[in-house]
Amino acid sequence: MVQADNGQPDPAATPPDGTPPDGRGRFRLTRSLSLAILGGAVVGALITSLIFALVDRNGGSADASSTAAADPSTAMCAAIPVANEILPSIVTISASSGASAGTGSGQIFKDGGYILTNDHVISVAANGGKVSVQYSDGTSSDATIVGRDPSTDLAVLKAADAAKDRPVITFGSSAELQVGQPVVALGAPLGLASTVTSGIVSALDRYVPVPGDGVTHHLIGAIQTDAAINPGNSGGALVDCSGRLVGVNAAIATVPNASGVSGGGSVGLGFAIPVDLASPIADELVRTGEPGHPTTGLQVQEIPPALANASGNPSGLFVVSVDAGGPGVKAGLKAGDIITKIDGQPAQSSEQIVVATLTRKVGDTIELTYSRAGQTATTTLTLAAP
Repeated sequence: MVQADNGQPDPAATPPDGTPPDGRGRFRLTRSLSLAILGGAVVGALITSLIFALVDRNGGSADASSTAAADPSTAMCAAIPVANEILPSIVTISASSGASAGTGSGQIFKDGGYILTNDHVISVAANGGKVSVQYSDGTSSDATIVGRDPSTDLAVLKAADAAKDRPVITFGSSAELQVGQPVVALGAPLGLASTVTSGIVSALDRYVPVPGDGVTHHLIGAIQTDAAINPGNSGGALVDCSGRLVGVNAAIATVPNASGVSGGGSVGLGFAIPVDLASPIADELVRTGEPGHPTTGLQVQEIPPALANASGNPSGLFVVSVDAGGPGVKAGLKAGDIITKIDGQPAQSSEQIVVATLTRKVGDTIELTYSRAGQTATTTLTLAAP
């Protein structure tokens, strides 16, 4: 039987498998030993994260105070100085509630002991459970959950000892990344703290929806990398060759076996949440405990094409209800309308509405085309505070 990192099975976890665009593999959360046993078969060990790899094996002793810069066209970062500088900012996270437990990774990103990680790493402890962090020197501290954003799979913790005298990771810019650029990842795969791997940016601006426990995590504008990701590294850091945080490792794609069961570790398809998205959400979680995403004030439901054809209505999103006084009402929408386009794109999934709010701020707008009683109209909806 596969067991959680603490040696105990994790019976409560459910494998959040989802089919990627090509239909041949599976997107999986990099959650620390989230397991599901069905008929005695392990359906999923869902954890993964990128880790820093020692590439410069012949470099001799490393100067911990120096940071290695690399031309984006070079094959690999000089990972020894990067690891020496960044590992003290990386923590191994343990979360538990009753018999359910798991581990993951995170990084100290703000003075006072604030730690950025994935929401799925700590969700098991969200309702009265226990969270603790272990630093790279082996010492530990209890921690509390400051705020969660399941939609983007981000969360912030606060160490009880305020991570005193420990370095804070430096934020870089995911917008400046280039395909082919070398990167390094740090984390605790299978509970092995201070593990380091390296690779390159394989692709940019991926959208990866990952089903979780009762929620879909939307990895928007995700960084794809071939740096090794394995169970226990969720929430860990993806950094550039200067040691600046560019992404938070969150998921991998796996290849199912002959029986169609998805499992195993890295196949070189990892995904990280871009830091340019994570940074403002993390700051808002510290400030208010909530992610602060705006709302449309709409509740919608997908209309399957077969049902649309049978009813003579267009396919799209059926407006189930509109919040009184909310953005939807102000945009002129009513219950019973059918949204056919969102920002000029065909409306096919309710997740398009969610993604539109996750990538915008209060006051930003969405253009919606809708059908009412056979007539088509277009309106501009202004997002509001929740």
